[in-house]
Amino acid sequence: MARQKDFSSDFRHFFGRGLAILLPSIVTLWILWQAFVFLLNNVAEPINVGLRAATVWAVPYFINEEKPPEWFRVTNEQVRARVTRMLGELPDDPQERAAVLERRRPEVIRLIRRERLGEFWKSQWYLQIVGLLIAVLLVYLAGLLLGNFFGKQIYVRVERLIARIPGFKQVYPHVKQLVELVLGEKALAFSTVVLVEYPSKDIWTMGFLTGNSFGQIGDAVGDDVVSVFIPTSPTPFTGFTINVSRASVRILDVPIDQALRFVITAGVLTPDQGDRASLRDAHGGPDGTEAGEQASTASS
Repeated sequence: MARQKDFSSDFRHFFGRGLAILLPSIVTLWILWQAFVFLLNNVAEPINVGLRAATVWAVPYFINEEKPPEWFRVTNEQVRARVTRMLGELPDDPQERAAVLERRRPEVIRLIRRERLGEFWKSQWYLQIVGLLIAVLLVYLAGLLLGNFFGKQIYVRVERLIARIPGFKQVYPHVKQLVELVLGEKALAFSTVVLVEYPSKDIWTMGFLTGNSFGQIGDAVGDDVVSVFIPTSPTPFTGFTINVSRASVRILDVPIDQALRFVITAGVLTPDQGDRASLRDAHGGPDGTEAGEQASTASS
């Protein structure tokens, strides 16, 4: 006899289904937003600070002194209030007070203008991304200049120089390898998904064929040996490398991204996930359909 559903079981079922549908999109949008905020705060904002400082310096040479921008106008009262705040108090003697104000006036005016320009800048969304666009342009120009022969030679010399810095040389090579793996123009070290009988007979492990193993291994075992990278769940890039006979390797016609998805999810998502889902919908399953109810009845 089928177990009767109540509101609690229905709520858990549909809440779980809604969560499974919405959560991937929400998490993806959150990650993209956090990446954008990081770039805006750590790449664009430092450039914007420099642009604002340059603007404060350059504007007096190009504007009409009779009609300056609102943020450029600084009154004597504002200068006096800022100097008082900076020094705590002004001298009582009028001449000394005037001398202090006059001496501090250029510095305070630049400071006030920079702050007011910053407030105006941050209130305009399109100005906020100027620094990001300039950063993109600078990266493009760096790639363009370093792509020719002379640029490469300069890059190699600078890289050798900074690689000698203590602390830097221990971290830089590994970071460089990771960046080249993700963004490099060369193809990934592995492009073929394979199966190997590892770690024991009748246990098949999925890996990535990375190429021929080095000669000493082949000579030692007297066989044609290849190297296979075995990824681990849920972080596939923290796997390990094994050396196996070429004849024992079975090649799979599976894209790299789908194989990585299989590893990251510990086998929950498979390349034929759609077919499995269709089969489950047709015959019932553990999501509250007929087969799931029958299984629950049988176990009770």
